Amino acid sequence: MAKRKTKFMCHECGYESPKWMGKCPGCGQWNTMVEEVESSGSNRRGAFTHSNSSSTAAKATPITSIETVSEPRVTTDLNELNRVLGGGVVRGSLILIGGDPGIGKSTLLLQVSHQLAKKDYSVLYISGEESMRQTKLRADRLGVTTAGLLVYSETNLHEISLTIENTKPEFVIIDSIQTIFHPEVTSAPGSVSQVRECTAELMRIAKTKGIAIFIVGHVTKEGSIAGPRLLEHMVDTVLYFEGERHHTYRILRAVKNRFGSTNEMGIFEMKEAGLEEVANPSEIFLEERSQGASGSTVVASMEGTRPVLVEIQALISPTSFGIPRRMATGIDHNRVSLLMAVLEKRVGLLLANQDAYLKVAGGVKLDEPAIDLAVAVSIASSFRDKPTRASDCIIGEVGLTGEVRRVSRIEQRVQEAAKLGFERIILPENNLGGWTPPRGVELIGVSSVSQALKVALGG
Repeated sequence: MAKRKTKFMCHECGYESPKWMGKCPGCGQWNTMVEEVESSGSNRRGAFTHSNSSSTAAKATPITSIETVSEPRVTTDLNELNRVLGGGVVRGSLILIGGDPGIGKSTLLLQVSHQLAKKDYSVLYISGEESMRQTKLRADRLGVTTAGLLVYSETNLHEISLTIENTKPEFVIIDSIQTIFHPEVTSAPGSVSQVRECTAELMRIAKTKGIAIFIVGHVTKEGSIAGPRLLEHMVDTVLYFEGERHHTYRILRAVKNRFGSTNEMGIFEMKEAGLEEVANPSEIFLEERSQGASGSTVVASMEGTRPVLVEIQALISPTSFGIPRRMATGIDHNRVSLLMAVLEKRVGLLLANQDAYLKVAGGVKLDEPAIDLAVAVSIASSFRDKPTRASDCIIGEVGLTGEVRRVSRIEQRVQEAAKLGFERIILPENNLGGWTPPRGVELIGVSSVSQALKVALGG
């Protein structure tokens, strides 16, 4: 009896080793090496031959002689999804969607399948986690009744490939990649080798047949997509579905997109009949804002090409311990520490013995520098217990010397604030010229944090 050949592979970076090691030499992580059984088949990946290479290999071409062709896109009825994808679904693309369990990944893809089928596109929905009857029950709840949507429950990649070959769909949904297994790979479904080989085969199908394939990926407890990191490099687009399970709002972000921007954001609301897109998220994030409360400011943040107004809340209280606490939700806590140091050094606020708790209302994550001034004003407002005006919107980047720097796309930010009824905008002084502000809005340019605090807090 032939002895099995085994190897060890890192599930983070894909590094291979003939023996187990506690620390991966590739990525430096501990306890990431997993044992894999190598296939006994001879040359499963195939060998390059002279005849194949001479007949099918493409020739090197000067870049100036290559014709550029715009990628045709198929739009869905969900404009939020179209925006995140860069304008629609590109044929022949491989799209990976990740998110926490129960967040709505399968619901979103079943709704998209229904919308595409209504437009006379052939769609094949392959579920490896639910039976066909279970998928039908969910489809009835979502009102999916289109005959052009084909449902197939299978986990064997060979059978899935044959079904795709026979039905010739234009769109395929795989739910999920961790349940699919390659029959020639001896490891368990969901392992590093299985996920890598199944994704490579699906990529080949997508590119050779021009089929757009959506893949659902499970996530780890840290929030990253399970499986090898190579998985995200192989696909064309990586989307993350975010949001709290106990709240109704969901945020769809693109962290990789070969056919569009990665700065766009789509917002949905989970209802009984499925996901509904939110056309004006600024109203949603500000509808429960308290009036006259200290520590609350509103900032106009840019998410790709869309301006979004969100509320930043701060709570500053004396510490009960020797070392004050710094906690932040939706903002990098290192940025909070930096801004508090600026307020101490440049403004004179004694924050060294104060606990600081900051939060972005609505579960949004902000990472652009234009929110710095609003965060600083929120901290000072809570520390001094002086509320800001409810009709104020604060925009600006803060430097380490206490200066307020200009930000990009100031015109779109101000227009969004004016549309929601804000009467006064505190913004960098260098952003005042070169454009026409909307009527009924007062623009106040500031050049330092001290000046901004005097305007926002009245002295």
